[in-house]
Amino acid sequence: MLVSDFDYHLPPELIAQEPLPDRAASRLLHLQRTAGEWHDLAFRDFPDLLRPDDLLVLNNTRVFPARLYGHRSGARAQPLSPQNPAARDFLQGKVEVLLTKQVSAEPNVWQCLVHPGRKIGVGEQLWFGPQRELQAEVLDRGSFGERTIRFLSVPDFFAMLERLGHVPLPPYIARPDQTQDRERYQTVYARERGSVAAPTAGLHFTPEIFQRLHDRGIATAEITLHVGLGTFQPVHEEVVEQHKLHREWYSISSEAAERINAALEAGRRVVAVGTTTVRTLEYAAGLTAGRQVQAGSGEADLFIYPGYQFRVVGALLTNFHLPQSTLLMLVCAFGGRDRVLAAYRHAVQQHYRFYSYGDCMFVE
Repeated sequence: MLVSDFDYHLPPELIAQEPLPDRAASRLLHLQRTAGEWHDLAFRDFPDLLRPDDLLVLNNTRVFPARLYGHRSGARAQPLSPQNPAARDFLQGKVEVLLTKQVSAEPNVWQCLVHPGRKIGVGEQLWFGPQRELQAEVLDRGSFGERTIRFLSVPDFFAMLERLGHVPLPPYIARPDQTQDRERYQTVYARERGSVAAPTAGLHFTPEIFQRLHDRGIATAEITLHVGLGTFQPVHEEVVEQHKLHREWYSISSEAAERINAALEAGRRVVAVGTTTVRTLEYAAGLTAGRQVQAGSGEADLFIYPGYQFRVVGALLTNFHLPQSTLLMLVCAFGGRDRVLAAYRHAVQQHYRFYSYGDCMFVE
């Protein structure tokens, strides 16, 4: 199966650059798989599309300000130390660091993406903040240009990130992050800190929508998957089956697993909000012999593309995804490649808003 089989044309002006003032004002494309039909709706219609006995599963991960701007020292031979003033004399240029995964807390080691990638070598020191409040050393370089860096200890690292860091908006949003992004690039139910990208299908929900779901008797369950490289990593191979996902940390509580498994046993539909929720549920089901979700935590690397047999998910709410991406492949696996791509072409013709701050589709 070729990666190019998952391509489509998207005019750049359809890529949403700003969130709508009202989260729930987005449009919704309703795709019915069996009939091969779609309907143009509004997201406020979503509660009415669900069955009263559906179980809605949400990813409650929380985005943290994972993008840092600073400088590189170039003083590779000098040890990293706050008492090393000589290193400050070798500042050579600005750097951008996107933290993607914490490897260890003590010492504080992270995997990250860096820019400019070619100039930041192993052994270099990085400085962040107007007073250089954060310092880091580059420890290693990965096969796709990732870096492993170690931060010097500070009293409260995440509090420092909240002060110095920036919202990690994706590169197709061609503007600097703004104050509003701190709240809007976050679901209203975000709780567990750890993501470098929002589970964007959840951005449309509001307290009003949840109240309507509650009034209809629709139950919910929450799981966690911290979005990292595995979600937005580009596909470098030409053949789909040759691509490997990075592992991402997930957690499913015993209570959530019980709700999900009870729904499956009763023949009720499990509706996943977002592709990250799909991958978490299907990965956890793959740890068991049958159609059951196993509670626990770990790292998931399930790559879903057409031909995959879904064990848990019966319907999917999702945003529109980039051409040739693993996220689009997952949606095509669930809805059928030809049907999904035809629906995408319709969305383009109808000027839907695409990607993170864009509109959504419901596939059932």
